[in-house]
Order: sequence, then structure tokens, then C-alpha cells
Amino acid sequence: MINAGVRLSLLDRSRTRTGETEAAALRGTVARANHAERLGYHRFWVAEHHGVPGIAGAAPAVLLAAVAAATTTIRLGSAGVMLPHHQPLVVAEQFATLTAFAPGRVDLGLGRSPGFTPPVRRALRQTDSDFAADLTELRDFLTGTAEITLHPQPAAPIPLYVLATGTGLRIAARLGLPVIVGGPLLGDDGAEALAGYRHTFEPSEQQAEPWVAISLDVLVADTPSEAADLLLPEAWAMAQGRTTGAFPPLEPVAAVRAATRTPRQQHYLDRTAAAAITGTPEQVAHRLTDLLDRTGAAELVAAGSTFDRDALHASDAALAAMFARP
Repeated sequence: MINAGVRLSLLDRSRTRTGETEAAALRGTVARANHAERLGYHRFWVAEHHGVPGIAGAAPAVLLAAVAAATTTIRLGSAGVMLPHHQPLVVAEQFATLTAFAPGRVDLGLGRSPGFTPPVRRALRQTDSDFAADLTELRDFLTGTAEITLHPQPAAPIPLYVLATGTGLRIAARLGLPVIVGGPLLGDDGAEALAGYRHTFEPSEQQAEPWVAISLDVLVADTPSEAADLLLPEAWAMAQGRTTGAFPPLEPVAAVRAATRTPRQQHYLDRTAAAAITGTPEQVAHRLTDLLDRTGAAELVAAGSTFDRDALHASDAALAAMFARP
């Protein structure tokens, strides 16, 4: 059984779909957040991507404002704002403004991924930056300890989270911040890195103890084959991105099945499937219990997406039912 103390959240990247506008993708994110709130999800995360054809989510603070207007209780988070793309003061101002409209519900997740392509990085004026220094400066603005007084001043602290790799884990431990991890850190090789984060963690005003959330694709359906089909559109987009450099909108399952694929693309399809958790409710609950116990995670950030929005909402409902408490 899934540990009663583990929280459940969703990450929605505002994935576009063939035959639909990018504006529809953003409206779909807001609708999904509203649905997640009704299902009892603890938190709803959105991401930041620039110049990616298959993703409409480029401005987390703006998108979260729309989500805040459509919800009343669910927590709202960025997973994350890519700090090398922004001045810390501007990020602090954006999220301080956001929390004025959704008091006590806003979480600021921060990462340091570069732009999607060299032209995007040039357009972002991206240069080498010191993530730890920028993160410290941002926290100083939010806590009122910087040389500049932030306006609007947050009525309450805005929690910070670090989207962490190996280096990010070390920075988060030194600054006493919670982390969100995924990818290789969820495998056996990640155990040592997570143990190092917990062992070297220095308590902060925000966080007295180390705290870990895990993020991966999770999709649930009535049968294993139906659940595997739900993953296909995202897996195919990832395979095309890895082999052609173009990350396309999601396509229907039938179109993905009919597409001609190279051995290299099949390799990436298989790799995406191996990194995800899909299946019936019983299968998914069993695998999640093992992963959550092994990582000691306090929150699951389910990041799955698929072409069929109704099927995605049904998957979200089935996942929420696993975490529902009497």
C-alpha cells in the first residue's frame, strides 16, 4: 500500500497536439488543474520551455496566474523556472505578485537547464551563471534580507524547491532546500546521490530536514496494453526529438503505430517506456510503492501526458484514487 504520508501532484508541460492550437494547449493545462483539484491532488506544477514546437508552456508565472484564477485550494508550483534565463529580482517579483492572488498556495521550483537550441540560448541572452549564487540572491529578495526591498512584499514565505541533478543536490543540501528529482536519480545509481543529499543537508529557516519529491511519467488504464498506448505519443515525440532535433506535438496513438521508425528511434521509444510507470491500477500502485519506499520520497510528481485528453483525465483520476485516504 502507498504510504499514507506521501503527497500526490501533477506536472503539466502544456503539450501541444496535432490539429489543435497552442492556445488550446494552455487552456487544457488550466482545465487539468481544475480537474486535479476536484480529485484531491495536493499540488499542480507547470514548466518553462522556450522555442519548443511541442510545448506551449513558456511563462510559468503567467500560466500559474490563470490556474490560480480557476482553482481555490490546490497548491501551485513551477517545475520549474530556469534561473539562468532570468534575473533573480524579476523572478522574485513575479512570484510575489502571484502569491498576492493565491495567498499561501504558491511554490517556486527552480532549475538550471539551458535553452533548447543554440538560437534559443542566444535569444535568452544566456551566459554562464552561478546557480547557487543566483538561488541565494533570489531567496534573499523573498525573505527581505537583500539590499533591495521586494515589492509587492509576500505576506508569507514562498517555499523554494530545486529541480536537482547531482550538482543541484549538493547545492540544495548546502542551502537547506527541498529537491525534486527524476531520470537517472530514480535508478539504483541515484541511491548514493540521494543519500549524500540527506547526509550533508544543512537545516534552513524553510526546511528543517531533507525532503525529496520524485518525478516521472505515470499513466493508468484498465489494461496494461491500454496504459502502454497512452505513453506512445509522448515516447514518439521524445524519439523524434532525440533523432531529428525537432520535438513535435503529440500525435494520436494510431498515427504513432503507423509511423515508420528507425532502429535508433525504437531504442528511444523503449527507453522512455522503461523509465515510465504504466499499467492497471494494481500494477501501478505496486511499482510506485516500491519506488517511493526505495527513494524515501515525500511526494510523487506525476508527469505523464498523452494525445487523448479524456484518457489523460481518466488516468489522473485512477492515480488519485490510489492515494485517497478513507
